Amino acid sequence: MHVTTRDGVQLYAKRWGSGRPVILIHGWPLSADTWDDVALPIATAGFEVIAYDRRGFGRSEQPWTGYDYDTFADDLADVIAATNATQATLVGFSMGGGEVARYFQRHKGAHVAQAALIGSVVPYLLRTDDNPDGVAASVFETMQAQITKDRAAFYATFFKDFYGVGVISRPVSPEVIAWSQQLAMQAGLKATLDCITAFSQTDFRPDLTAINVPTLVIHGTGDAIVPIEPTARAVAAALPNAQVHEYDDAPHGLLASHKTQVTSDLLAFLQTHA
Repeated sequence: MHVTTRDGVQLYAKRWGSGRPVILIHGWPLSADTWDDVALPIATAGFEVIAYDRRGFGRSEQPWTGYDYDTFADDLADVIAATNATQATLVGFSMGGGEVARYFQRHKGAHVAQAALIGSVVPYLLRTDDNPDGVAASVFETMQAQITKDRAAFYATFFKDFYGVGVISRPVSPEVIAWSQQLAMQAGLKATLDCITAFSQTDFRPDLTAINVPTLVIHGTGDAIVPIEPTARAVAAALPNAQVHEYDDAPHGLLASHKTQVTSDLLAFLQTHA
């Protein structure tokens, strides 16, 4: 199906199964298809899975503007409205965690019963004086420069770090990396660059105070893309009642490298509300 946003952008979305809705929000620079291995068992377990491509990515339209989290949260609200989702669980992976946090702040968490943040950039990824464990701005500037020069070459290296592939550690197949590169190249260049600015510079710390539903946090301690200290551990400190699962030595690309464990933990969380 397609969802038309309030500013007229067409978003591609898929709905699997039936039951209480679970809305899956993908990471940068990929698409909703990266959720499939997790989405299938969730739908089979009796939930309706709704996964959509963020504007500028996958099969959604590529407008020139709108690559900021206020707009992304509005897009999420439009997906919720178009699918008549109520008592939903929002699940954000990587930069998708930002939509979850901003939706609670901007839309008061309407129609949402649970939230989950997996390898998420929330609450603040950028290193600043009051966020010393964050990532230096120069890292993101270098990413943008390399993507502008030759993004295909950039992704060849990036996804090895994304999935924690090393000389000994190979948690995913070469084919998964090749597939990820293909998905990344489907995104618009403008969207790809602008989203680096959005997920690196947006401060979600004020948004955390608006999250008032049961929350699940999953993050790998070996995440080289989104370090755990300024993100998942900061969320755990801000939301002391959150369920936090740290996966020892796990990389950023948990949806592929640890899909069985992620699926099990997410299903257990969903079933506590059911």
